[in-house]
Amino acid sequence: MPYKITDYSYKQAKKLNVQIKPSQNKKKKIDVYKNDKKIASIGSISYYDFPTFIEKKGIEFANQRRKLYKIRHKKDLNSKNGYYANKILW
Repeated sequence: MPYKITDYSYKQAKKLNVQIKPSQNKKKKIDVYKNDKKIASIGSISYYDFPTFIEKKGIEFANQRRKLYKIRHKKDLNSKNGYYANKILW
């Protein structure tokens, strides 16, 4: 089943002044566009993200997973894909 982009992700993308669409890469969740040019593919389809954890397990659990995600991906958060994954999915 393809990933359904959440309202949370759309709101986060709007804050960053980018557009998002379902990814054309079967292994990713979202393609990020700026000025109609694709700039990143983010989110492994194999893993949950913050809004999915909220839906499945509740906000407290989602906040714990967010904290662990940010620790685990600390070195990747400055890369283009890591930055957008962090800001849009977490």
